[in-house]
Amino acid sequence: MSENKTKPTEISPEDFLATVEPEKRREQGLQLLQFFKDVTGWSPRMWGPSIIGFGEYHYKYPTGREGDFLATGFSPRKANLSLYIMPGYQNYGHLLDRLGKHKLGRSCLYINKLEDIDMDVLAELVRAGIDDLDKIYPVKPS
Repeated sequence: MSENKTKPTEISPEDFLATVEPEKRREQGLQLLQFFKDVTGWSPRMWGPSIIGFGEYHYKYPTGREGDFLATGFSPRKANLSLYIMPGYQNYGHLLDRLGKHKLGRSCLYINKLEDIDMDVLAELVRAGIDDLDKIYPVKPS
């Protein structure tokens, strides 16, 4: 059975963010770092080379595959900001309608710039995602 390729690393999120280009994306990454700290109350941790995660959970699927993964987090990618909530965004239409300009993936929310969205609504989304994930798999702080 294959292992999850995205695992915690020892790199500090601050050190990672210092390398992000362009400068505007780095600044938005620093804003999101503080935002997620404030919303979750948890310490950040790097997952793989480019995801800053908060909290974690242990999953076990009916197939027998199991592992650990971040509960929520983000990655300041060149093309956009990718934000993660692990239950996925499919059941949050009532919040997404109020969020502002974004695109969706399965567990990813893509934002071009923070100015495009309502940060209070984003805080509601992050909290709802953590609460819903915790009902499936217990979430522990990072």
